[in-house]
Amino acid sequence: MSAPNPIADDRCEVAVVGAGPAGLSAAILFAGLGFSTVLVAPTSRPDDVRTTALLGGSRDFLKALGVWEAIAAAGCGLEAMRIVDDTGRLLRAPEVLFSARELGLDAFGVNIANADLTAILDTRARNAAGLRRIEAMVGAVAAGAGAIDLRLDGGGSLAARLVVAADGRGSPMRRAAGIDTREWALPQSALVLNFAHGKPHDGVSTEFHARHGPFVLVPLPGGDRSSAVLIDTPETVAALAALNDDTLAREAERRAHSILGAMRVVSERRIWPLSSLIAARCGRDRIALVGEAAHAFPPIGAQGLNLSLRDIADLAEVVVAARRQGEDIGGDGVMRAHERARRLDVETRTRGVDLINRTLLSDGLPAQAVRAVGLHLALRIGGLRRQMMREGLGPTVAAPRLMRGLDLDGFGVASAQKAVGSRPWVTR
Repeated sequence: MSAPNPIADDRCEVAVVGAGPAGLSAAILFAGLGFSTVLVAPTSRPDDVRTTALLGGSRDFLKALGVWEAIAAAGCGLEAMRIVDDTGRLLRAPEVLFSARELGLDAFGVNIANADLTAILDTRARNAAGLRRIEAMVGAVAAGAGAIDLRLDGGGSLAARLVVAADGRGSPMRRAAGIDTREWALPQSALVLNFAHGKPHDGVSTEFHARHGPFVLVPLPGGDRSSAVLIDTPETVAALAALNDDTLAREAERRAHSILGAMRVVSERRIWPLSSLIAARCGRDRIALVGEAAHAFPPIGAQGLNLSLRDIADLAEVVVAARRQGEDIGGDGVMRAHERARRLDVETRTRGVDLINRTLLSDGLPAQAVRAVGLHLALRIGGLRRQMMREGLGPTVAAPRLMRGLDLDGFGVASAQKAVGSRPWVTR
């Protein structure tokens, strides 16, 4: 439910700042867990042409939110992922196909347009019991007694015991918490657009690993369309984006070695300069970071939003545990527990993507050898290949319970909902 004109001195237990896929997911989850929750963000109107591959445990997480069926219907199943070494270097890796059937799965997950994903989550959020929405920006942040006070543009304020910062790479909430970041720019940009093609994709995503970055084709619904992410030097990407549709389509077909036949541009184009970011801490002073407020890296290996959903699932476990034990849900103990739960996953995924990218950029024989040997072993050794697939879908150790098939009732939601009204921070 929206509240376009915030009420002064409003209160809630959890305030989620940001209405992208991560923020919407967090708001739906915390409301579903029985916390009085407010989503604070202007109405989201996504116009980008990017897509998101939702893999592994993200399916269980989104099932728990009640949105997976709609996502699966709007997206395209990813039945296999192919890696092709297109560097032309002395030491080249063999082509490797990772098939979901080797893991007993019909598909690794679903690829869906960001605009469709956001629309599905937004509809679910607007119909979620216990979730209110304030369509405003946060203008200032102030600490209060046992709470954090969000001063809203346009007037009014909102006090919350816990703030979930899902407000993106530039995160004003992260800055308000005084959390530093480690950031590094990359000598690359990404060109993102969609193509129609003459041959069916058969549910196979293909990554062509070239000298200056990968060219990735990910299946879209219908069998004859794919989303493309072409990573190269900023100069090359700018030149490609300036081409007319026919010339760009021919260049894409050349880079794809015609595996999908003749190609045709069917969307607008967008350019993103690439960089990586890791927050020094995952939370502080009642502000918990999730999504790109905590980490950001190039679109390689379909890791971004899947990592963000694990942020949210782990945070929910920590907060629910604090509630059960009668502890402060936004206190220092929760912030420390969130840090412990997320640090290894965030560091390994962010650094791992960075390492893969740098091996493509390196002309050194050691880097070439590492890539070639690693993929050769994956091709030849089934057990190693299957383990690589499992790790690509998500951590095989200490995955959040919501990523392992637990529904919201597993968190004791019923007992929590009975307590609503007895807690002074709940507004109804």
